[in-house]
Amino acid sequence: MKKKSLLIIAVFILLFCACKKDKTVGFIAEKAMVVSAREEASKIGAAILQKGGNAYDAMIATHLALAVVYPVAGNIGGGGFMVYRNNDGTTGALDFREKAPITAHRDMYLDSVGNVIKNKSTLGAFAVGVPGSIAGVFEVYNKFGSLPFKDLIQPAIDLAINGITVTEKQAKSLNSATERFKKVNNYITVFEKEWKKGDILKQEELAQTLERIRDLGKDGFYKGKTASLFVNYVKELGGIISLEDLEKYKAIWRKPITFNYKDFKITSMTLPASGGICLAQILKAVEPYDLSKIEHNSTKYIQLLTEAERRSYADRANFLGDIDFVNVPVDSLTNVKYINNRMKSFSWDKATPSSEVSHGKIIGYESDETTHYSIVDQFGNAVSVTTTLNTGYGSKVVVKGAGFILNNEMDDFSSKPGVPNVYGLLGSEANSIAPEKRMLSSMTPTIVEENGKLKMVVGTPGGSTIITSVLQNILNVTEYKMGMQESVDQPRFHHQWLPDVVRMEPNGFNEETKAKLETLGYKILERNSLIIGRVDAILVLPNGKLEAGADKRGDDAAAGF
Repeated sequence: MKKKSLLIIAVFILLFCACKKDKTVGFIAEKAMVVSAREEASKIGAAILQKGGNAYDAMIATHLALAVVYPVAGNIGGGGFMVYRNNDGTTGALDFREKAPITAHRDMYLDSVGNVIKNKSTLGAFAVGVPGSIAGVFEVYNKFGSLPFKDLIQPAIDLAINGITVTEKQAKSLNSATERFKKVNNYITVFEKEWKKGDILKQEELAQTLERIRDLGKDGFYKGKTASLFVNYVKELGGIISLEDLEKYKAIWRKPITFNYKDFKITSMTLPASGGICLAQILKAVEPYDLSKIEHNSTKYIQLLTEAERRSYADRANFLGDIDFVNVPVDSLTNVKYINNRMKSFSWDKATPSSEVSHGKIIGYESDETTHYSIVDQFGNAVSVTTTLNTGYGSKVVVKGAGFILNNEMDDFSSKPGVPNVYGLLGSEANSIAPEKRMLSSMTPTIVEENGKLKMVVGTPGGSTIITSVLQNILNVTEYKMGMQESVDQPRFHHQWLPDVVRMEPNGFNEETKAKLETLGYKILERNSLIIGRVDAILVLPNGKLEAGADKRGDDAAAGF
């Protein structure tokens, strides 16, 4: 009898082991790591660290490399945000977001009767904001850089001259944009051909621009030959950016949003990035609930996060804008009493219609070509950087003679309060257009600490889905004890108040969960093209080693040592 019992137990163990999937573990490094949208950029950043450079040196090298190897979103003609944590625990943030030109005005995208003119804020030279990327790079270098600047930019120059190997995903992306490149430029750009996997993309004019930046510093972009090429071409195409716009641009050091979620300290970006405030609101809204009793990605889990997101995005639309221009009640919006009060109308029994949280029913669509990279160096410094041209290849304007793509960031303003932008996001007067104002963003570069020690560096592209993708990865690690790659691989979902739908990645959620959500009154949007973020993150393991989460939804990769 005893032998029979042991045999039964042995069979059960074998069956359990056979059914249990191997846990996915990402690339592990002992001391230092870079995770970005392309292997070439990650390797360049890691090589800088290997040479003795710090996280900030690697940030500059990675950023410039992405401008060459990942033209859909990597850039020198766009902008972004950086959140950092030094090895002594000090934190900070850099805002190198684009600005509206000096001659921009509130109604510049409206017709004579006050309606938004289609595509005017998204396609062509009139959609371009004043770029901040190069100013951001030099702010970082002047404050924290340790290696000679020429060593940080030369790898990007070499990539542009020698060419990059086009991947299958990249070929598809470039081919999808060909007609729009043709439509807005008055010459044949380097991007216009029928691309296939394995082709070599050389960018000689971009290399020359990078060489001017190498030799002349920040002035190699904002003044002189590059600035003239930029301004002349934009004016030729009907845009309004001037030499004065470029000369006046400054990146700004800001105090990040810092808050606690249970035992974790979270540092994220402040306005004009909405990510930190929204992340704080959503995490504080779910904090009173015992997630250990709620299964990951179950009906209840999706329901709870959706309701918290719905309320936060409604606040985003109403209150948030550039804090240099509008008075935003940040402390009130992230106050626990306020958030708990907002969640009082939440019921497990049914969805709260967005029309009851605020008014209006508007349909938008997604486009999400931003990019993010995370870096931890061998000294214990960490940086989290999200940068963008806005939509894929930005305005599609490629500066003639200078080879770089310009953003279409002006669409992130409220062209008309109450009318959605390309991401379906609404805005109010707080985010209306004004000269030299920075447009509201969803970017959410974030750093997580536990017991005073670095725990996680995380961020993602994804337009309006950035905030919810970062949120879900923080919860995956902190609440569900996932590893970094395991967390990044999980299917994601998103709700943004309006349109009132729960967007879900396809084939990631079981039919029973979706059916139950629908009976509770949730509308599900699931389609093949729907990718929610491409998270690139680093987790500090208990043994001090680093685990990468490089998103398989793209060509993302990690490098380190």
